[in-house]
Amino acid sequence: MVEDLLNNQVICRIAFRGDDYPYLAPFQYAYLDGNLYFHFTRYGKKITLIEQDNRVAVEIETYKPNLEQYCFVVFRGELEVVEKPNERQKVIKHMAEVGASQLSTNFLAAHGLEKSEGWQGLNPEKPFKIVKLINIIETIALGSPK
Repeated sequence: MVEDLLNNQVICRIAFRGDDYPYLAPFQYAYLDGNLYFHFTRYGKKITLIEQDNRVAVEIETYKPNLEQYCFVVFRGELEVVEKPNERQKVIKHMAEVGASQLSTNFLAAHGLEKSEGWQGLNPEKPFKIVKLINIIETIALGSPK
């Protein structure tokens, strides 16, 4: 159930530890080699938050509008910046391929890109920050009865 969900969805929500309240934001993710990866723009509140405390909750879901079928998973863990060039390159290429085949170019703004760049604008030559979920301490999954 969880593997299918991770392989078939592309958007998640990440909850960060905020100052007074949690901070929640949607992200495109890549699920590669059993790991969850995310692209962070080099601006915005999330960078400051993970520098202060890298503990997060990541939620991924799928459901039919009437909730006849549903599945979700929540992971609690930590985010770590990917430093290895080959790993970073592989993740960015995967995100660009998935984006081009499944997402609108309107979503490129979430990556800090212009729509006119197209998904080829999401490439390893640009200084994108890729982070990885590590040290998962809890996984909570729930799905509709079959």
